[in-house]
Amino acid sequence: MQNSLLLNALVYLAAAVAIVPIAKRLGLGAVLGYLLAGIAIGPWGFGLITQVEDILKFSEFGVVLLLFLIGLELEPRRLWALRRPIFGWGSAQVAAVAAALAVAAIAAGADWKVALVAALGLSLSSTALALASLGERNLLPTPAGQAGFAILLFQDVAAIPMIALIPLLGQAAHAQTGHGWQTFLKLALVLAALIAGGRYLLRPVLRIIARTELREIFTAFALLLVISIALLMQWVGVSMALGTFMAGVLLADSEYRHALETDIEPFKGLLLGLFFIAVGMSIDFAVLFAHPQLVIALVVAYLAIKIVVLYVLARAFGIPSSQQALFAFVLSQGGEFAFVVFGAAATARVFSSQTASVLVLVVALSMVCTPLLLMLYDRVIAPRLAAAKRRPADHIEANEGHVIIAGFGRFGQIIGRLLIASQVKLTVLDHDPDQIDILRSFGFQVFYGDATRLDLLHAAGLAKARALVLAIDDVEDSLKLVDAVREEFPELPILARARNVTHYFQLMDRGVSVIERETFESALYLGRRVLTELGFGAYQARQAALKFRQHNIESLHAVYPVYKDQKQYVSLAKRARDELNQMFARDLKAREQESEKEWD
Repeated sequence: MQNSLLLNALVYLAAAVAIVPIAKRLGLGAVLGYLLAGIAIGPWGFGLITQVEDILKFSEFGVVLLLFLIGLELEPRRLWALRRPIFGWGSAQVAAVAAALAVAAIAAGADWKVALVAALGLSLSSTALALASLGERNLLPTPAGQAGFAILLFQDVAAIPMIALIPLLGQAAHAQTGHGWQTFLKLALVLAALIAGGRYLLRPVLRIIARTELREIFTAFALLLVISIALLMQWVGVSMALGTFMAGVLLADSEYRHALETDIEPFKGLLLGLFFIAVGMSIDFAVLFAHPQLVIALVVAYLAIKIVVLYVLARAFGIPSSQQALFAFVLSQGGEFAFVVFGAAATARVFSSQTASVLVLVVALSMVCTPLLLMLYDRVIAPRLAAAKRRPADHIEANEGHVIIAGFGRFGQIIGRLLIASQVKLTVLDHDPDQIDILRSFGFQVFYGDATRLDLLHAAGLAKARALVLAIDDVEDSLKLVDAVREEFPELPILARARNVTHYFQLMDRGVSVIERETFESALYLGRRVLTELGFGAYQARQAALKFRQHNIESLHAVYPVYKDQKQYVSLAKRARDELNQMFARDLKAREQESEKEWD
């Protein structure tokens, strides 16, 4: 038994390590990598793992940990502020998607009970997959991410009455009298106990454990807390993830929140990966091979109906147009609770076990399709949305004796404000329409347009400009602009911002001589402040910073001729670092000698 457990663990980890990085490198995303790993090692792949049900139940704990960590990020005040999207948008999503799917199923000839239960189960989305996809893209803080999270949270709540409703539609309805009231009563008592325990019991216990200064005991208690709440919610007969989410919310304003997050995060990542592997293993290809046309048609129809309804809802919810398709794709798949709903429906004989198997396969395949849909969004839809958002370049009246600033972000704005204050005439170009509108409201004369286009540069009066200040964020675009300007106006002074050392050298290749690294001077000044805080005299700190600055710039120019030769570049960089260390060592020794003379 022990050898079997270790061997299974070896297989899971090996499959994840072998396949997920490749999927990530190919742009498929980590989630699809885990799903493919599960298919590879499952019964229909190499057959290395056969006990799929057991591992699926165990790996669902990853979803529980995910919801607990999300709860830790939401204080009760923030959760209360989300009540409208959770219950308003969430109920609208479940009702609209379920209605559309039920109508389609009835139109296709299904019995109304079968259509209703199937539609309710398919209206749910995968909390694990959707949140993992949003988190992987850092989209949770966006309007689409916030709306998606609120709807997923409501779905976890909605799964409870769905599962309670199924026996009433089945042939065994008479055996369920009073069961719904008992479940509701137990749930109310458990939630009340969670709220009271979270406020008056958990924090004192955490304080006592923290005083032991034993990190492993704190980690053990964090896991004990989550597992206990999950089992308690399972005993009640509702979503384990919902209970742990509420526990996280109760601890969101605790002083131990960050410690809990740090301790649980590694377990969450591993178990979520295991969950996706288990979903991949659970795909029953026997059903697919037996009814390939039916299954494929159901998956396509399901995704199409759900995406259309979600897109319409995204517009109604006021989600920005650039994120509406993304919102629809992220929530388009079936969810983990659909497995439970369809299993309960088969047990209650609402529909046959064969129908349940087909629907479970549709849900699993929809999960596999989600990363592919997100790839489609990234590579096809997002670029077109960005192109459609672009407006025609502004008409620019060329000035004489002016300075052109290309790029007016955080770097270019500081330069622009200084020049305006010094009565220097400016022409500013930027490609972000939202940024331009904001800056114009503050009185800046900023024009929309792609500064790398020669026709726009001519219109901006580059031929009559005194200088061009290059402050574009994108490295490639800034280099293109220098190439274009050097070809048309070789004598025009260019003063450029460099994002890093490589960009610095590439600008030097193009004959740009006035270059400033965007963080170098500010970091150097802060370093001076650190020295003064440590007790160095102001003059001493300033001299140290100036000496470091001079040596750094000389070193850059020394390695510039060989920066494309990696071996020579590394060798000269190391030599420059050693010289700097020796120089500061000599300065330190000189200061010590001066100090000794003063004491003498």
